Amino acid sequence: MRVGLGYDSHPFDPGRPLRLGGVTVAGHAGLGGHSDGDAVLHAVVDAILGAVGMGSIGDLFPDTDPELAGADSLPMLLEAVRRVEGENYQVVNVDVTVVAESPRIAPHAGAMAARMAEILHVPPSAVNVRGKSNEGMGWIGRGEGLAVLAVALLDSIRDLDTLHASIRSGG
Repeated sequence: MRVGLGYDSHPFDPGRPLRLGGVTVAGHAGLGGHSDGDAVLHAVVDAILGAVGMGSIGDLFPDTDPELAGADSLPMLLEAVRRVEGENYQVVNVDVTVVAESPRIAPHAGAMAARMAEILHVPPSAVNVRGKSNEGMGWIGRGEGLAVLAVALLDSIRDLDTLHASIRSGG
């Protein structure tokens, strides 16, 4: 089994829609960034890639690439999953913490988990998303942006196949 940690942060940009976890959050300023600014997906991509030593989102999708300006981050997550599966690893679960004063994450957490689960090839219950306040401290506390931490657990596909066979046989 392998564990990866991802982190991303972006300032708010009132001229953009807010995308988090592949879901549009209406009524709130979006996030700045070269792509769509989806800090949840960016942190998850880094966690997945980091778990198997494949670098970071910036290695695959550099912010200097003009074709990625404003790009949807969902295909980035899909590519990260494709690459780790190509190395015989599969995501087991992902745990995400969004640190922000606003928006409230709880009303959107289920939709984010379901959207990411589709791409990660796991049940929605294997993707946990929650929000935490920064208690008014620092740039996050002042409402200037948000940060995201993500942890991903991956296992080798061979080990998962063996585990599933053992479960089916009652062992």
